[in-house]
Amino acid sequence: LQMLAKDEFERNFISAVVPPHEIGVKFEDIGALEDVKKTLDELVTLPMRRPELFSRGNLLRPCKGILLFGPPGTGKTLLAKALATEAGANFISITGSSLTSKWFGDAEKLTKALFSFASRLAPVIIFVDEVDSLLGARGGAMEHEATRRMRNEFMAAWDGLRSKDSQRILILGATNRPFDLDDAVIRRLPRRIYVDLPDAQNRMKILKILLAKENIECEFGFDELANATEGYSGSDLKNLCVAAAYRPVHELLEEEKKGAAGSTKTSLRSLKLDDFVQAKAKVSPSVAFDATSMNELRKWNEQYGEGGSRSKSPFGFGS
Repeated sequence: LQMLAKDEFERNFISAVVPPHEIGVKFEDIGALEDVKKTLDELVTLPMRRPELFSRGNLLRPCKGILLFGPPGTGKTLLAKALATEAGANFISITGSSLTSKWFGDAEKLTKALFSFASRLAPVIIFVDEVDSLLGARGGAMEHEATRRMRNEFMAAWDGLRSKDSQRILILGATNRPFDLDDAVIRRLPRRIYVDLPDAQNRMKILKILLAKENIECEFGFDELANATEGYSGSDLKNLCVAAAYRPVHELLEEEKKGAAGSTKTSLRSLKLDDFVQAKAKVSPSVAFDATSMNELRKWNEQYGEGGSRSKSPFGFGS
């Protein structure tokens, strides 16, 4: 990577590059979102691994911009990493701070460097987490000139990328607040995929993956636990499992503290459904189903997104 970086600005991004074999996350590690994974596989993995199939005509053109949006903790970042693994692409994760500098004009140079460096790393996925903070609506009274110039440079570089179908580079944005994005950014993200809270069936899949290597009792009630955790995101379910896993630890420590006569117990007992019932009192859903933000997300999805209730072909490639 040091050899590929041409100047000090490009060298700023070396530490942000993760080769596909080092990411350590695959689609099979994500216990839900099958429709989303299928769409991403066909939009990104196929064009990056089989570019010859997309070299002719105007309709089958590799997508250069995808937005993952939805409530917090639903696996957007995990999806992005797994997608890079599946596509065999280098992964560069950036935030607003990645492209800012205390020196005037350096933000624009960093932005140019990001795209020029990425062009030599292709295939590559540039993941912009909290994309609304970097590319939110322009023209606000508090907008700094340096920020505006950086955004304009990002847009210009992005347009240059979109005009070169042979460059296997994708801008993948993620946000909890898609309604704060600039209209010009929305246009450059032709595929906008809603990553919703998991339903009971998907919660059960997530729980089975989270508990796959844990010591749980026989005939563990996965279906009962899945039904009892409505409104929980994937992140919430992980926190719930962690809280439940501590209960056998606390019990063992309590026994040791009491110095139970003749006690030779040195291993933890199996996790029981009751551990999760008790942990549920401490770990609540992070987002209320009827919260204002959730209603705004659903409304935005109906207006701009793939539309969870609408069936669309995953091969709707954008430019």
